[in-house]
Amino acid sequence: MSASPKQQNYTIKGSELILADKNIQARVITLAPKESIPWHYHSETTDHYFVLSGTLEINERSRNCQLSLNAGERHRLGPGIAHFLANNGATDCQFLLLQGSGKYDWIKADS
Repeated sequence: MSASPKQQNYTIKGSELILADKNIQARVITLAPKESIPWHYHSETTDHYFVLSGTLEINERSRNCQLSLNAGERHRLGPGIAHFLANNGATDCQFLLLQGSGKYDWIKADS
């Protein structure tokens, strides 16, 4: 299944909306090997990543760091932090993404 929210111009293996209202949303995202979500940030929302399977790579521009999260690990990114997500592993990476609170947006950041 190929899915991505309409306002983004990238394709990932899966994005299942669990719940959404004007201030919060939850999705289960699946990245196939070598898939990524381009550099972007959110003006109001905080991202909470909970890795369910595989390994999720998170690059944060402002902190100039790269994290590698495995199943059972989590990470929080506040508003305004440009980030890039990737699956550099050999198997699918699946994670729960909780976003809130505040109006959701997806702002492309230069790579």
